[in-house]
Amino acid sequence: MAFNSFRTNYIIRSLLLTASIFGLSYLWYNTELTMTLILAGLLVLFQIIAMIFYVDRTNRVLNNFLESIRYSDFTRTFQVESTDSSFDKLKKSFNEVIEDFQSVRAEKEENFFYLQTVIQHIGIALIAFQRDGTVELINNATKKLFQVRTLHNIQGLKEFSPEIVQKLLTIKHGENDLIRVREKDDLLQLAIYATEFRIHNRTILLVSIKNIQQELDEKEMESWQKLIRVLTHEIMNSITPISSLSSTVKLLIRDIATSLENQQVDPEDTESLKEVEQALQTIHKRTDGLLHFVNTYRNLTKIPTPSFSIFKVKDLLDNIRDLHENEIHNKGITCNIIVEPESLELSADQHLIEQVLINLVTNAVHALEETSNPQLEIKAFLNRRGRITIQVTDNGKGILPDVLDKIFIPFFTTKPQGSGIGLSLSRQIMRLHGGGINAYSEPGKETKFSLTF
Repeated sequence: MAFNSFRTNYIIRSLLLTASIFGLSYLWYNTELTMTLILAGLLVLFQIIAMIFYVDRTNRVLNNFLESIRYSDFTRTFQVESTDSSFDKLKKSFNEVIEDFQSVRAEKEENFFYLQTVIQHIGIALIAFQRDGTVELINNATKKLFQVRTLHNIQGLKEFSPEIVQKLLTIKHGENDLIRVREKDDLLQLAIYATEFRIHNRTILLVSIKNIQQELDEKEMESWQKLIRVLTHEIMNSITPISSLSSTVKLLIRDIATSLENQQVDPEDTESLKEVEQALQTIHKRTDGLLHFVNTYRNLTKIPTPSFSIFKVKDLLDNIRDLHENEIHNKGITCNIIVEPESLELSADQHLIEQVLINLVTNAVHALEETSNPQLEIKAFLNRRGRITIQVTDNGKGILPDVLDKIFIPFFTTKPQGSGIGLSLSRQIMRLHGGGINAYSEPGKETKFSLTF
């Protein structure tokens, strides 16, 4: 209808302009009235200008509308003065189209912000980047994991771990991988999974990264506990009757030997009885030793449930130093206690954590026996990820790299008189607290055990 009104208006204007031009031509040849000719000419000029403006006004409105769509500028509106005008009806139609675009755009923005909120609240690290390493999206979990505020390119993670950068730049669609990153304060086992897709002719990789160190520790400890339960059960069932029978037979042999002392018997028989008694005594002694050995390792499966309470970490560390004060003083060890901040508090089972620290400090003191200028440091602080950490550091002989990965395995020990359960027990206690324990060592320079809660 607007088009029909525009056409009618245009035809009427064209006819009037044509009539005016003919009138001006007639006057030009048939009259000498100068003022009349001037007025007629001005009338024709006015109609031409009005025609151009009338047509151009429609073009300007249409051009503005198309530019709004082209540049996604949906804030522009077209003023409607009268609903009867064909131009105003056209403007009204343009306004309605723009309102529809605004509605669609607002819905898309709401969905985008909703998706962004969901991504930022996910506890798993997510990174979306192009094949050249240009990062398009990261969430808060990624920033926390890699300790970065912003990340523009994957190469920015080189300081954290060159292996991570290499893996992210070469990972394929649907690939799963596990990367181990050792830090001085922590040990990370990162599970990586990648999905590839295309957006506007760009290839995007969406990679999820999760630290599964705690889950691996729990599974490993559960496996060791099951193995220990089976072994101790079978060993106890086999050794207990042997120990009992050896003790009984030894007493019978002793009674027989006593009764034969007053009788005339072959000296060789008496000597044989004594050898049998000594053999039985050896068997009994070894079975008792094995029983004690088995009972010791049962401790790994009988740790009491932690009784949590809130206490000051400084008081805990001072107690540990007091317990070892004489030994530290006698061996000339310099011991420093550092708590940052001093008001730092911990929610844990104080007695169990004391047991862990006693074990670590005892090991550190033994490691410092052949060290000149021995130094021991016990430090508590909040690590880069905001978790309470207690570190026991010494400058002793250290732990060799091929041994470092085995020290938490039950039964493994490098000490001649060691039982191999101290660090395993400590790891189990930390697991029950929802934390972890790891070790870092540079032989001859520094050895550091970190408890992370």
